[in-house]
Amino acid sequence: MAKNKAFSSNRRLAEKSMAFVLAGGRGSRLKDLTEIRTKPAVFFGGKFRIIDFALSNAMNSGIKRIGVATQYKQHSLIRHMQRGWNFYRAERNESFDIMPASQTMSDSRWYEGTADAVYQNIHIFDSYSNVEYLVILAGDHIYKMDYEMMLEEHVNAGADVTIGCLEVSKEDAKGFGVMHVDKNDVITDFLEKPDNPPTIPGSKDKCLASMGIYVFSKQFLIEQLKRDAADPESERDFGKNLIPYIVNNGKAQAHRFTKSCVRSEGEEESYWRDVGTIDAYMEANLDLTTFEPALNLYDKDWPIWTYSELAPSAKFIHDEVGRRGAAVNSCVSAGCIISGSRVDQSLLFTNVYVHSYSSLKRAIVLPDVDIGEVVQLTNVVIDRGVKIPKGLAVGNDPELDAKRFYRTENGVCLITQAMIDKLD
Repeated sequence: MAKNKAFSSNRRLAEKSMAFVLAGGRGSRLKDLTEIRTKPAVFFGGKFRIIDFALSNAMNSGIKRIGVATQYKQHSLIRHMQRGWNFYRAERNESFDIMPASQTMSDSRWYEGTADAVYQNIHIFDSYSNVEYLVILAGDHIYKMDYEMMLEEHVNAGADVTIGCLEVSKEDAKGFGVMHVDKNDVITDFLEKPDNPPTIPGSKDKCLASMGIYVFSKQFLIEQLKRDAADPESERDFGKNLIPYIVNNGKAQAHRFTKSCVRSEGEEESYWRDVGTIDAYMEANLDLTTFEPALNLYDKDWPIWTYSELAPSAKFIHDEVGRRGAAVNSCVSAGCIISGSRVDQSLLFTNVYVHSYSSLKRAIVLPDVDIGEVVQLTNVVIDRGVKIPKGLAVGNDPELDAKRFYRTENGVCLITQAMIDKLD
């Protein structure tokens, strides 16, 4: 299968654009994984954070100015961006602005909605005279996309707003903004999380759902944000307020994800994942350990940039019967030591230590976890820095697991240090 060359398109529009990433979401369905970090800061794929995908897409698309609005539990996210995204240079007409929710002498509000997060930072992006377009992004999805191609469709269509969209089932569409389109993909109606979502013309069970990606001209967006801010009835939200208003009073264009999805060699589908639940997070990470994962992270033409912690190579030690350090169908990151233990179908982040006589199967282990001797773990997600005590077994007794840890309907156990501390 030939590579999708989306990334080779003309860069002129991207160079006139700024990516504005909304990264303040709580991600409450990820339970304790977002107790001390926002969803965009959650670890993914062995060394990345979720936000790295939106940021890398912007960079690889040729966008040289990026802003990130943060709010909930923002320290982990800000620290990551300071460490991993500090290479933008003002002397090259580049910028990387971190915009935490803050109060001023004249305004005591935090960000009240997605549109408000952009509105409160108009003074920042309007100060860049070479920015003509704003690409508004959600910072909590996993995908690879060339935003230049979406910018091209926006300009060619003469649209007031262009909305990135993907096809989803009618049942899944209930959790998205859903749109009606005509034969030219002009949006004729937009409904936020409808109980009975409209389907795509000619399909009984597929809907066009918003990806939370919007392209505006800068001046038009500023006008709309100020109009919306003056409306006392508005909830200050793109999906609930701004987009429906523009659909009814202007021209809104749908941009299908399949047009600009960057597919690496071996990728058959237009990959996009929300990973908003523990089960979805588990499966998306485990997929990376398979022979041909749906998401190819080895593509040097479209790299995913991140903060790379300095760590030595992974090490596998001991080679005797019953005490052999080994990993099969697994991803093991730098700094890990697999000491006389067995790791199957698992993904280990940086600096994980698995002691002797232990076994892991279908385990997602976040950084700096220490797993004691004679431990058996199956179907688990382990939060950062957890110390698993000697002899612990998880995955054999559903009732006991549910009492001690958070257990999903699919039988995945989330383990945190607070849960371990409560064990007898």
